[in-house]
Amino acid sequence: GVMLLGVRAVIAESFERIHRSNLVGMGVLPMQFAAGETAASLGLTGKETFHIEGVKSSLNGGGRQASVRAVADDGVVKSFNVDVRVDTPQEVEYYRNGGILPYVLRQLASA
Repeated sequence: GVMLLGVRAVIAESFERIHRSNLVGMGVLPMQFAAGETAASLGLTGKETFHIEGVKSSLNGGGRQASVRAVADDGVVKSFNVDVRVDTPQEVEYYRNGGILPYVLRQLASA
């Protein structure tokens, strides 16, 4: 449902394990602010358009960070790094397939 609403990623200060895992299971990318950073400290309102780069590299073992560029309606741009929180190889597979359900369906279809 979340992905159908257009949510592709979530950036939070922290995640409980089950909530982070549930996001991956729905095909949504969980990301975490760097230590000491928050939406408030970065001056984010949540109304920005977010552009995320480096996800593919982080999922392929190229580190755990991605770069985010937040563009406000008035054109103000804020850039910061986040930790990509897809923590296990199995979660990487779930995320790459768009979530657990598409992953399972692809496995069944290929059998």
